Amino acid sequence: MSGVAGDEPHVLYVHFGARARERYEELLALLADFTPVVQALPPDAALADVRGALRYFARDAAGLARLVRLRALALHGTDCTIGVAATPLLARMAATAGPAGPGTVRVVRPEESAGFLARKPVAALHGVGPATARTLCSYGLDSVGRVAEASPATLQRILGAAPGRRLHERARGIDPTRVTPTAPARTVGAEHRFGHDELDHGQRRRALLTLADELGFRMRAERQVARGLSLTVRYADRSATTRTRTLPEPTAHTPALAGTAYALHDALGLQRARVRSVTLRAEELTAAELAARQLSFDVREEKARRAEAAADRARGRFGACAARPAGLVPPA
Repeated sequence: MSGVAGDEPHVLYVHFGARARERYEELLALLADFTPVVQALPPDAALADVRGALRYFARDAAGLARLVRLRALALHGTDCTIGVAATPLLARMAATAGPAGPGTVRVVRPEESAGFLARKPVAALHGVGPATARTLCSYGLDSVGRVAEASPATLQRILGAAPGRRLHERARGIDPTRVTPTAPARTVGAEHRFGHDELDHGQRRRALLTLADELGFRMRAERQVARGLSLTVRYADRSATTRTRTLPEPTAHTPALAGTAYALHDALGLQRARVRSVTLRAEELTAAELAARQLSFDVREEKARRAEAAADRARGRFGACAARPAGLVPPA
């Protein structure tokens, strides 16, 4: 059964390098040449279960990973970092271990999994955000090894029943999830990279408003709305946290997108975090005419939507800077 660290490595976590976003579907198709069990993780990664391909290609999983990297570089001009392990959790962590940079295949074998995890800071465990990491560290649980040694009851008292149980399993390398074949969801995203590692909460909110405005304008121009919004925050140590929230109703309205982005950001508790970039991604896009919208009797909201439509017309005619909300990051 997949999900136990004692299984032989058969899961690849592939983080595509340069040009990943513009060639994402082609890179997924490249993985599909090796195995039909490919799970898209937009905008620039994927999981692949190659267990059924090992005999056909007469290679182990690490050998297949090196072949994937070679083909991606030769055919699409993008190098990639690949983690190889027995579970999606370990494969993902293997890919992000060590110095950043493309062109690496990192393997975590069954006999190495306990030692590999024990040395990691607790924040490196997938699913542990900065706020959770700070809470655990305040109890002295600052490494994955210490979390694994803690009793499940202790973790449940600190985090709650279900989160504590999941964390204890992950710290011991137990991952019941499987690679689920999926096509990339219809999404649109935008990223803002700060000129320096950003500590200022207000500056990050300005960046989020800028991204929400950009996404909203693009979707309205294409007559689309989003059903969900995800925020990815990348830190100075090159780690990242992603959170997703379903929108109250499908929308492309900039204030609604910005409000959700603020809520996602504030929930991370990043008071002292050094942030390198933020990315917003509008998810589950659908045609605007097919989406139901609740009737509003709020005069201010209707005025805001009419003003937004007028600003869109001005931007469409005179350029993106013709009419913009106040408080945006100045254009480069």
